[in-house]
Amino acid sequence: MKNTQKRKSVFIAMALVLSIVLLIATGCDKGKDETKIIVGASPSPHAEILQEIVEDLKKEGVTLEIREFSDYKTPNIALSDGDIDANFFQHIPYFVTENRDGKFGLEILGGVHVEPMALYSTKYASLDDLPDGAEIMVPNDTTNEGRALLILQEAGLIKLAEGVTITATPQDIVDNPKNLRFTELEAAAIPLAYQDADGAVINGNYAIEHGLNPLKDAILVEGSSSPYVNIVAVKDGRANEEALQKLLKALQSDKIKTFIEDKYDGAVIPAFQSKETADKLGAGY
Repeated sequence: MKNTQKRKSVFIAMALVLSIVLLIATGCDKGKDETKIIVGASPSPHAEILQEIVEDLKKEGVTLEIREFSDYKTPNIALSDGDIDANFFQHIPYFVTENRDGKFGLEILGGVHVEPMALYSTKYASLDDLPDGAEIMVPNDTTNEGRALLILQEAGLIKLAEGVTITATPQDIVDNPKNLRFTELEAAAIPLAYQDADGAVINGNYAIEHGLNPLKDAILVEGSSSPYVNIVAVKDGRANEEALQKLLKALQSDKIKTFIEDKYDGAVIPAFQSKETADKLGAGY
């Protein structure tokens, strides 16, 4: 009887030890399989697009935290400092310029969409209606201001000096038939103030945030051949990490293509690009 009880005690002890070992192993495997990434994004459309893939990534073992930024400067600083794992808010020319000038040490993960920039007015229904001396608001950061002026040049409203492109400022205007006056403001502030001017060139994401659709509300829209593809950026050397590759794959899925087309009605256009293609475009800036 004593031997039987002794054997039972040994078996129970072994079972307990085995259970503990299995629990520890399961916990370790779970920790190994689950990865958390933090992505900084503009509220719209970037954070909205990211929200659509949270559950998809969770099934892939990746927990996605979305951190919203309301300006264009902070997300690259936060990424460079390691506060976030990736950001999704900027187009290629802006990224290249900021990364170079700020020495942030970032690289492109891939391209997702284009947000057409457009000229809006609450006072005039067409370009022809703009009066002599009209006040036009434009973004004050280097690449977006140049982009805005190139749109106006394409429409024949102004002419820039020979060879001037994305770095253009109002000082580079050599012909201005309507004597347009330019007010330079931070891009995020323009949608809040543009009613006070005769017209304003507004970035796509800020237009969306304030209920504006370039195809329905603008008097001039950027052409469909725009090179200003919005990209996901990461720290140099991290682009091949598994969790970040899963992020890019989810953002370039058929699900997101359909979501963008259905939700934004032309205000955002899918433009999926590989890292290699985006890097080639960036080399031109």
